[in-house]
Amino acid sequence: MCTVGENGEGSGNRPQGPRVGLIMGSDSDWPTMEAAAEALAEFGVRFEVGVVSAHRTPQRMLDYAKEAAGRGLSVIIAGAGGAAHLPGMVASATPLPVIGVPVPLKYLDGMDSLLSIVQMPAGVPVATVSVGGARNAGLLAVRILAAADPGLRAQMERFQADLSDMVLAKDQALKQKLLGG
Repeated sequence: MCTVGENGEGSGNRPQGPRVGLIMGSDSDWPTMEAAAEALAEFGVRFEVGVVSAHRTPQRMLDYAKEAAGRGLSVIIAGAGGAAHLPGMVASATPLPVIGVPVPLKYLDGMDSLLSIVQMPAGVPVATVSVGGARNAGLLAVRILAAADPGLRAQMERFQADLSDMVLAKDQALKQKLLGG
């Protein structure tokens, strides 16, 4: 696993290790999953990145899931395409919240992945974002962490205010363009 740093914003009592595990079934999923990493980095959330295959390294996947909480992780983001068993299998082996990212592949545009991840049996929840929605997965992980971190919550509130300001500016620009004044 590769751990990515923290910019020091938010509360001063954050753990030193990664707080979020960002895993995927193959390195070919990285172009999609990179958006989650970018979202986490924007908020200064430390995370680790790795390839953990449900089908090719099942024991490694189970060990990762079982040991994640003990290593200080609070949330796991798992991206997978095709059969997309990684998020559900990880969720079955950890008490931590798991966010599933359906990775679009050449066939079916990720619908197979979406249906695989979202249709979990009772008792094994996986929060699922849109196909290719890794950025929202990163933002959801930040919100989960922010529930217990006032500094991170304040950052999220600023982010939301900035989104609102952006929409209002676009509204004004469109009106200016269409109405000419």
